Amino acid sequence: MTQAVIVSTARTPLAKSWKGSFNMTHGATLGGHAVQHAIQRAGIAAAEAYDVIMGCANPEGATGRNIARQIALMAGCPVTTSGMTVNRLCSSGLQAIALAAQRIITREADVFVAGGVESVSCVQQEMNQHMNQDLALVQKKPEIYWSMLQTAEQVAKRYGITRDAMDEYGAASQQKAATARAAGKFDDEIAPITVTAGIVDKTLGMVTRQVTVSQDEGIREGTTKEGISGIRAALPDGLVAAGNASQFSDGAGACVIVSESYASKKGLKPLGRFLGFAVAGCEPDEMGIGPVFAVPKVLSNLGLSMNDIDLWELNEAFAVQVIYCRDKLGIPDDRLNVNGGAIAVGHPYGVTGQRLTGHALIEGKRCGAKRVCVTMCIGGGMGAAGVFEVL
Repeated sequence: MTQAVIVSTARTPLAKSWKGSFNMTHGATLGGHAVQHAIQRAGIAAAEAYDVIMGCANPEGATGRNIARQIALMAGCPVTTSGMTVNRLCSSGLQAIALAAQRIITREADVFVAGGVESVSCVQQEMNQHMNQDLALVQKKPEIYWSMLQTAEQVAKRYGITRDAMDEYGAASQQKAATARAAGKFDDEIAPITVTAGIVDKTLGMVTRQVTVSQDEGIREGTTKEGISGIRAALPDGLVAAGNASQFSDGAGACVIVSESYASKKGLKPLGRFLGFAVAGCEPDEMGIGPVFAVPKVLSNLGLSMNDIDLWELNEAFAVQVIYCRDKLGIPDDRLNVNGGAIAVGHPYGVTGQRLTGHALIEGKRCGAKRVCVTMCIGGGMGAAGVFEVL
């Protein structure tokens, strides 16, 4: 059977939405930068890419058109290279990678680029203003329209997870990410980028400046549980607060995925091999626990057990849902998000699956892992999980 392998990964740093460095940068520019560097790192010609598949949770707000096609052109791919935008909300990037791998396995083509993009700064407020609801669906399943914040509070209430536990987890994520950044553990995946940013000047008001971004902007050194415990909850009488939830972020990332025979013929050195992918549904009001259903499904499909996974990347949408999923699935702490997660690094929705995959493969190689699992919850009540072999 034809196998699919990942031969490169590249991403922009993740910037804070609205006040961060990418607050004036279009998604096509961010995505084009990531795809261009992923192709360069793979050591192939841009013309060899058959299709560019990019995940994006807000594609309509981003451009009104196919953002993946725009990204392919911005990356320097010829007009003969197609583009497809995928939306599975927070799992869009991982879904894009899985689609590319599956198309290789079915022998459609040998070379794909897959990843994700999200410019929350540019589209979030517009999307919120134009949110339409189906009144019939509101009557049938109103929770489908709940905010992610509401679902996180529901998980905390339903499963008895405390604010103290959430803050402890949130602080640990920041501490691990700060230590990892200081050790250069994100450097191999990041491709620095120079952009024009809008900056508030106390005297001049809003001004623009050219800035070069080389590190993730959300990591806060010196974060402690005591320091974030006083942050006011986002909802009245709630438990979820800024210190124990993922950050709004902008960015893009991409991987080059090829057939194993193509990699061998071209002398490419794979980072990992795609093994399997699965999705699952759960109640929309507790969407954060989606991995509890997706992980067993993908492991069963592959004939694997929890013990066969050496490293886990579980997206930190909220500390509360990571805690529940970790404990319910039985993921060892020393194998879970070992260099921190979205609470510290950030969560540009369409990008996260790609970021976690690239990081898991690089860190897996570094620590001698054989298999890694990337998993996340998804708005609307879903979960996704992908398993990769480290090469």
